[in-house]
Amino acid sequence: MENSPRKILIIQTAFLGDVVLTTPLVKAVRENFPQSFISVLLIPQTSEVFKNNAHINQLILYDKKGKQKGIGNFLKLVDFVRKEEFDLAILPHRSLHSAFLAYLSKIPRRIGFHSASGSFLYTDEVTYRTNLHEIDRNLSLLSPLGCSRRNIKLQLFPAEEDFAWADEFLNQSGVDKNKKLAAIFPSSAWATKRWTIEGFADVAERLIQEANAEVLLLGSNKDEKLLLKISSIMREKPIIPIGKTNLLRSLALVSKCSVVLSNDSAPVHMSVALGKPVVVIFGSTLPEFGFAPYGEHHTIIQKNIYCRPCGIHGKKVCPEIHFKCMKDISPDETFQAVKKYL
Repeated sequence: MENSPRKILIIQTAFLGDVVLTTPLVKAVRENFPQSFISVLLIPQTSEVFKNNAHINQLILYDKKGKQKGIGNFLKLVDFVRKEEFDLAILPHRSLHSAFLAYLSKIPRRIGFHSASGSFLYTDEVTYRTNLHEIDRNLSLLSPLGCSRRNIKLQLFPAEEDFAWADEFLNQSGVDKNKKLAAIFPSSAWATKRWTIEGFADVAERLIQEANAEVLLLGSNKDEKLLLKISSIMREKPIIPIGKTNLLRSLALVSKCSVVLSNDSAPVHMSVALGKPVVVIFGSTLPEFGFAPYGEHHTIIQKNIYCRPCGIHGKKVCPEIHFKCMKDISPDETFQAVKKYL
C-alpha cells in the first residue's frame, strides 16, 4: 500500500441509498489509512447517515439544490475545500459537478469511475463494473491505492437515545411484546419503483390477521399522505409514527423488527446495515444493477416483463402505461415471502 495521504475527501452528493452504500468505503478508507484526516462531503438531507460514525473526522454539507444553489455558492465551496488542502479525493458519485469540485479545489489526486461524465478531470480512473454490487464497485475505487479489504459491511449508528425513544414509542403505541414486528417502507423517490397501495395494504392486513404480527408503516414526513392512504383501506390498522421520526429513530424502530418489506430504495440498505432480513420488490429496475440487498438471507420479488428495465433509476410514469412489472406482483406471494421470516 502507498504512503498514507494526510487528508482525504470522499464526495458523495447523491440520494440517500447511494450514501448508505458508501459507508463500507468510508470504513475501508479508515482501516487502510488509520492516521489520515477523513472528510465526507454530502447534501444536508443525507447527513444523518454519518452521524455517530467514528471513521470520519469531518462532515462538509453542500445544499446544492437549496441554500447553496448557483455558481456563486459553488465557487465559495471550492474556495473552502481548497483551503482544507486535501491530498486525495475519492468520488463514488459519477457527477460532473463533483469532478469539477475536486479539480477546481486543486486536490492533487482524484480517483473516480471511468464512466463518470467528469472522468477527464480525474488523475486515476477505475473501471465501472456493471456486474458488481454497488458496495463492491465503491470499494474498487481503492485499487489504485493498493488498499486491502477487511471486514467490510454497511454501517449506521443510531445512538442510545434513539433506541430508548423507539422502546418508549412502541410501549405508548400499545405494541404487544409477545408479537413479532414487521416494518414496511412503501415509498420511493421514483413512482415506477413503488409497488401498489392496495398490495401493501393487503400484505399488512394479512400480517396482522393471519401471522399475528404487529406492523410498522414507515417513511419520511413527505410520505405521510401515502402511509395514511394505505392505512385508510385497512380494517386492522398499522402503527404509523408520522412526524415523530428521523432517519436514526426509524433505524431504531427497524432494529426491533423481525423482517422489513420495501421497494428498491434506501430502507433496503438501511435495514441490511442493522442485520435485518429484507423482502424487496423490484419493478422498473433490476437487482443486477448492483442495488440488491447485500449479502444472504434476503428475498427479491420481481416479474420478467418484456419492458424491464425502463431505466437505471426508474421513471415518473410507466412508459408502457400498463405498469405490469408491479401490478403482476401478487399480495399473496409477497405475504408468504415476508411471513417466512416471522
